[in-house]
Amino acid sequence: MRRRIYVWEVPVRLTHWVNVASIVILSFTGYYISNPYIAISPREPYGAYFMGLMRYIHLVVAFVFVASLMLRTYWAFVGNEWASWRGLFPFLTAEGRRNMVEAIRYYLFLRRRPPEVAGHNALAGMTYMIIVTLYFIQVFTGFALYGWLHPVSIWRALTGWVFLLVSVQTVRLVHHLIMYLLIAFAIHHVYSAWLVDMEEGNGLMSSIFSGFKFISLEQKPDWIEQKPRVKEAAPTSAGAEESPA
Repeated sequence: MRRRIYVWEVPVRLTHWVNVASIVILSFTGYYISNPYIAISPREPYGAYFMGLMRYIHLVVAFVFVASLMLRTYWAFVGNEWASWRGLFPFLTAEGRRNMVEAIRYYLFLRRRPPEVAGHNALAGMTYMIIVTLYFIQVFTGFALYGWLHPVSIWRALTGWVFLLVSVQTVRLVHHLIMYLLIAFAIHHVYSAWLVDMEEGNGLMSSIFSGFKFISLEQKPDWIEQKPRVKEAAPTSAGAEESPA
């Protein structure tokens, strides 16, 4: 038998999908800005302004992405345990370290089934710590490049010091490389999510839409949980899915 629990709150799901859309649009427009691979005839009414349009879209979506990061950061301190900032630092607790070891054993084929958790396993949590760090570096380098072209803007005042340490081209290269790292992570993220969903049968893929996951009645609390689960639905009826052996 399984029971349904509410894991991913609305701000978590909202920022997840806003980040997905933002990364897609920012990658497309950012790559075009660095390498204009679309040939637009200057005779077209919009031809002379196409690069400006791409830069405008890139900047607007960048602000949307920053707003999403700010909301998610706030929710990491006020949301439930599965949204908590502690999920990014599993190595700080003994239980988190044990869960990391078990997740590594699973990915190295030394364990048949993944560690059962309601939220993310500890290894995924530490991976998200790296991804969040890349997010903030990407935001910083992006606004630094914008400030370089707009010396009277607030962004030049806030980020201009970085050019005393490295060249503009280095900042641009870092900004560009992080884009590829995030794309590579997205591919792996989708693959691993499908894999774990099939292995655990807990509705992981649908949970990012609904917020609910389905866990075994015998499943113990997560490594990140510090109190009994809340917002649980009653065990499913006779037609409920049986826990895998």
